[in-house]
Amino acid sequence: MGLAFLRWLIISAMFAAVVVFPILHSRDVWNHGRRLRVVEAGKMYRCGQLTVAGFKDAVEHYKLKSIVNLQDDYPDPDVYKTFWDRSTISEKKVCEDLGVKYLFISPDLRPRPEVPSKRPRAVEDFLKICDDPSNYPMVIHCRAGLHRTGVLAAIYRMEYNHWTVNEAYREMRDHGFGDFACTNANDYVIQYVLNYKPGIRIPLAAVEKEPRIAGVGSN
Repeated sequence: MGLAFLRWLIISAMFAAVVVFPILHSRDVWNHGRRLRVVEAGKMYRCGQLTVAGFKDAVEHYKLKSIVNLQDDYPDPDVYKTFWDRSTISEKKVCEDLGVKYLFISPDLRPRPEVPSKRPRAVEDFLKICDDPSNYPMVIHCRAGLHRTGVLAAIYRMEYNHWTVNEAYREMRDHGFGDFACTNANDYVIQYVLNYKPGIRIPLAAVEKEPRIAGVGSN
């Protein structure tokens, strides 16, 4: 083994120890608990798509009884076991193994001419889940834990914590929805938050057959 190669090996090892491993470790930690936050302690939590290990820790730490997936594009997503182990298990199977409920909501939008007289079906689905005490504590999540999770967390704030629309809107924006996207030009912001009226329940049978626009997004 030549001296030059040995020097290169030592430098590579130092670079990995100082730069590469810390970056990978931080990504591991971030993916494990991706944007996991408390909405209301003991009841409602929010996050992005966790790993199997992340869900396991969240269930154990917060005593969760339900995991609510909001990814309309992935009704039963494949979940990585860990950041390092890229083999997957369906989220429904993860919940089954953890002994918690797996619930799915598909965030949709109403055609614009129907707003504000009608609201998305997903609002009724969410309220039905939240009105059932047996579902708590629960965590809601989409892929990144920002947009779809953000609008439904805002509804929870207004409906169950009795926040004003401005308070719920500010938290949604500050928790990552973003200043650029969090405006009244965004259909999700309008239909789920700005036009939301607490205390109203619409029977699901009344909206099941109505046309809807499927939500599109990855956040």
